Amino acid sequence: MPDAPSPAPLPRDPGAGTEKYKARGVALRVFVYVIAGHFFAGFLWLLFYLGAHSHK
Repeated sequence: MPDAPSPAPLPRDPGAGTEKYKARGVALRVFVYVIAGHFFAGFLWLLFYLGAHSHK
């Protein structure tokens, strides 16, 4: 009984490895880091705000 033929590999993204592709990846990473940084800074601000306004 012959083996089933293996599926053909998926074609590689023709733009992968180009400068435009790399620049898009860097821009996406920077965007995500800026958003995450703002959320973290906002969380710290909230902690300080709530700590300063706790009346016990």
